[in-house]
Amino acid sequence: MGLRLKFNLVLITVFLAGFAATGLISRQLLQDNAREEVLRNARLMMDTALAVRSYTVEQVKPHLDKQLEAVFLPQTVPAYAATETLNHIQKKYRDFGYREATLNPTNPRHRATDWEADIVHQFRQNSESKELVSERSGGTGRILYIAKPIQITNAACLQCHSVPAAAPASMIKIYGAANGFGWKHNEIVGAQVVTVPMDIPIQNADRALKTFMASLAGVFGVVFIVLNLMLSWLIVRPIRNMSQAADKISNGDFDVPEFSDAGRDEVSVLGSSFNRMRRSLEKAMQMIERDGN
Repeated sequence: MGLRLKFNLVLITVFLAGFAATGLISRQLLQDNAREEVLRNARLMMDTALAVRSYTVEQVKPHLDKQLEAVFLPQTVPAYAATETLNHIQKKYRDFGYREATLNPTNPRHRATDWEADIVHQFRQNSESKELVSERSGGTGRILYIAKPIQITNAACLQCHSVPAAAPASMIKIYGAANGFGWKHNEIVGAQVVTVPMDIPIQNADRALKTFMASLAGVFGVVFIVLNLMLSWLIVRPIRNMSQAADKISNGDFDVPEFSDAGRDEVSVLGSSFNRMRRSLEKAMQMIERDGN
C-alpha cells in the first residue's frame, strides 16, 4: 500500500466521520432554530389576541354596555374581538389559526373540538399550568400549537354566563338560553389556542442543511485535490526519485546527480543525508577498487 493511498484513506475516513457528526449536529441545530421561529410566531399571535382582549375590555366594552339592553353587540365580547382580529390575519396566512375553544360556549363557533377539549381538560386537571406548547399532525402537516387557559377571573363575566335570567335579553334573543351558562368564578371554561404550521420552516431548515453539507463536501473536494498535489509534489515525487537513485547506486551507477538540499524541511534534510551517504559510498568503492589494483 503506497504512501499516497494510506494518506487518502486516513483523510477520507476522518472526513466521513467529521461529515457525519457535522451533519447530525447541524441538522439538530437547524431543526431547533426552525421550531423556535415557529414558537415565536405563535407567541406573537397569542400576545396579539391577548392585547385585543384587553383593549376590548378596557376601552370598548365600557362605552357599549348601556346599549346591551336594547341590542346585543358582540364587539363587546373579548373572545369575539380577538377572534375577528386574528381572522383578518388568517386571510393572508391561511395555515395559521386562532381559536377561543370553549366547552360550553354561547356562540357555537367557539365550541371546542375533541383535541381542543383535551387541552381544556388538561388545564382543569392542572390549574397551576398557564401555558401548553406541543405539536400535532394536521391536514397541512406538522402543526405547533400554544394554548393558554380561559379562566373566569372577572366576576363581571358571570353577568352573561351564570344563569339565563341574569343575562341581557338581547343576548338571549340571538343565542338562546341553552348554551353558555353555568360558569363559575375562577372556573377554567376553555382555552386560547394558536396553531402555526411547521412544514415551511422545517423545509427551509432542510434546504439550508443540504446547501451547507454540499458546500462542505465541495470544500473537502478542493482540499483533497490540493493536498494530493502537494503530497505528490513535495513528498511522493522526491522520495520516488531517491528510491530510483538508490537502486542505481546499489548497482554501482554513481552518475546519479545529487539532490537539492536547499530548504530546512524533512525532505530536504533527507536529501542532504542521502547525498552524504552517496558520496561516502562512492569514496568507499573507489578505495576498494584502488586497493584491489
